[in-house]
Amino acid sequence: MWGCGFLAAAFEFKDGAFQVYPGDHLQDVINRAARNPKFKTVRIHPGVYRPRAAGQALIYLNRTHDGVRIMGVGRPTLTAANEEIADRTAASFPAVVNHVIYLGDGLGTNTLVENLRLTGANHFVTNSLQDLMEPDRTIPKGRFYFGDGGAIKVYRRSAPVLRDLEIVDNYASPCAGGISIQQEGATNEAVLVENCVFRNNRAEVTGAALDLLWGSRARVVNCFFVGNISNTGPGEGENPFNNNGAITVFPRSRLEMERCTLVGNRNGVDDQSGQGSYFGTIFAANTRDGGEPGLPRFELDLPLGGVVRECVISGGSRDPHHALTKGTNVLNPEGLRFTADFVPEGNQFQRHGYRPGVPTAAP
Repeated sequence: MWGCGFLAAAFEFKDGAFQVYPGDHLQDVINRAARNPKFKTVRIHPGVYRPRAAGQALIYLNRTHDGVRIMGVGRPTLTAANEEIADRTAASFPAVVNHVIYLGDGLGTNTLVENLRLTGANHFVTNSLQDLMEPDRTIPKGRFYFGDGGAIKVYRRSAPVLRDLEIVDNYASPCAGGISIQQEGATNEAVLVENCVFRNNRAEVTGAALDLLWGSRARVVNCFFVGNISNTGPGEGENPFNNNGAITVFPRSRLEMERCTLVGNRNGVDDQSGQGSYFGTIFAANTRDGGEPGLPRFELDLPLGGVVRECVISGGSRDPHHALTKGTNVLNPEGLRFTADFVPEGNQFQRHGYRPGVPTAAP
């Protein structure tokens, strides 16, 4: 075991990677990996990792951490909550950080977050430690920077790979209990979200599971969305923000979705960009209650159109440009049923939707 500097935390270096165990100082080990010119992999071993103090994130990466690879072993839990130090009278209890993970300006596609369970965000908001989190003082920060993205916040020139994550039971206001991507047009690189599960995340306004704010881009492959509810509060109180989806795509953004499944959410995807592409994805019964009563539910809301190919859509959609009627989409099929793992039964839909445990490229 090696000492971790003035914090006196311990860590182990083994098999070319920094090994982290419950009780170790996680951020300090990540910082050491960032400074190492050769070894940049951090393996987090099973257990629960909680914030030691209130702040903006349990762990953060910025331009000084470019290329760091954070990899869970046996899917450890990283949480925004710590009942021992949280204010029990606050609505945000027991959360004590804004985001479980903050991925800031200057992270390229060589930066990886993999095989973790992220939970516990509950609209705790502070602006503390700004220079530590995001060292570029010229970058503007506002309400969405601090409040959005309970599980993960991706900001500005940042395009990390997010793989094999379970993002569950997070709440944020105004947007994105799960992942908020806020690139603001600062990069053309897409955030890759692959083999992830988004379950029971909530947002006061938009994108309970995933929110692409203005000028952002993401590629979402083989992911599963269930039980995510947007518009849980009064929010903005006007269109287009009063009836959003589990996923929201803002104007000037782009979502590329491949072989995913959305079922049992409060709406599917609302895409205000006109640039989205959807391939081999299943949208079914996204009619969960929540939000302002009396508003219609939808699987896809495409006011400016998009490209929809080989998708299965069971339910109503808003499609003024007829994107759903072109190509090889299957609309309102009879007999669409799922296994306990939400894999479609039978042979008709073998090329469609999410499959758990799909192998990915070797790290």
